[in-house]
Amino acid sequence: MGENLSIVTISLLLFLASTNAVQVFDIKSYGGQPNADITQALTKAWTAACAVAGSKVVISTGTYKLGLVTLLGPCKGAIEFNLQGTLEAPSDVASFKGKDFWVTFQHIDSLTVSGGGVFDGKGQTAWQKNNCDQESDCKMLPTSIRFDFVTNSIVSDIQSKDSKSFHINVYGCKSLQIQDVTITAPGNSPNTDGIHIGHSSSITITNAKVGTGDDCISIGDGTQDVTINQVTCGPGHGISVGSLGKYQNEEPVSGIRVIGGTLSSTTNGVRIKTWPASTPGTASDIHFENIVMNNVANPILIDQGYCPNGQCSSKSPSKVKISNVSFKNIRGTSSTKEAMKLICSSGVPCQQVVVADIDLAYKGAGGSASSTCVNVKPAVSGKQNPPACTTKQ
Repeated sequence: MGENLSIVTISLLLFLASTNAVQVFDIKSYGGQPNADITQALTKAWTAACAVAGSKVVISTGTYKLGLVTLLGPCKGAIEFNLQGTLEAPSDVASFKGKDFWVTFQHIDSLTVSGGGVFDGKGQTAWQKNNCDQESDCKMLPTSIRFDFVTNSIVSDIQSKDSKSFHINVYGCKSLQIQDVTITAPGNSPNTDGIHIGHSSSITITNAKVGTGDDCISIGDGTQDVTINQVTCGPGHGISVGSLGKYQNEEPVSGIRVIGGTLSSTTNGVRIKTWPASTPGTASDIHFENIVMNNVANPILIDQGYCPNGQCSSKSPSKVKISNVSFKNIRGTSSTKEAMKLICSSGVPCQQVVVADIDLAYKGAGGSASSTCVNVKPAVSGKQNPPACTTKQ
């Protein structure tokens, strides 16, 4: 009994010690107040917090104006960014002075971003200036939240709304968990990808609710070991690997798993997309499983002729090699007659594609659902509605 009590007491003391070790840096202590610009206050609070071992930056409830800000590490210890209120970005794109981000966390190990607060990107006027549907080399508008070279970290219980461009961009990160986030923008807001991941590894996304004007989640080159669990997507363009092959020297994509989740009224479901006339590359070990589609266009799609708005040459095939891909237990309703399209490259046909237990109903004009296979011979098993590869080329 005495020994057990001693163990409990020691555990409690260790817990209290660890709790007390976290120093709190409230932006109000640095002059930050609701309904005012807190750019300087936040920068000062972050700098002070980053210089100590174990700290928390707090932005309490209320609405705050925030300009362009870089929250830079490395820090002396673990650090938490605790947002309870709402941060509002400048509406005017000119305020960003050509920068492609609003808030960025850089070179930090053991970061936590939490608190239930809102990043409001104020993108409504900026969307009108987006010309990417006309210019292939258009200038990207600012991303709301960037994580650059962040490791061993957690992003939990935050909201992003109305970003001018991407909501969350993950670059050069390793061992990053994103969970219980909510991302919203109108379905007609251009290039507002919910979460984009590039050149990163060991990333997990769990229980995200994403509705935007572009991909709910997109995977760029140089990305390995990504698990996406139970994401709710819609409106938007679906969950995408790619687009790949547009730029020189793109790095391989591998180890992507999308497990569970629901897509509703999106313009695509789960897809892999590469540009025609592309540079060489690879995308492999990619798996989509246990996903519900509600009135989704193109529920299952490999598109190796991806060419939005006719901004590329389709005279030569994609050189991105796609292999070891599976679509398993995908069910629900398709808003297009072709519920499954596997359109692979004639230059490097897809290899090791598996299609299993598909049940996608189409109730529109023109008959029941169909599927198309081009330059691919998938391994088929289980239920197949529509029958796999009713059209082959």
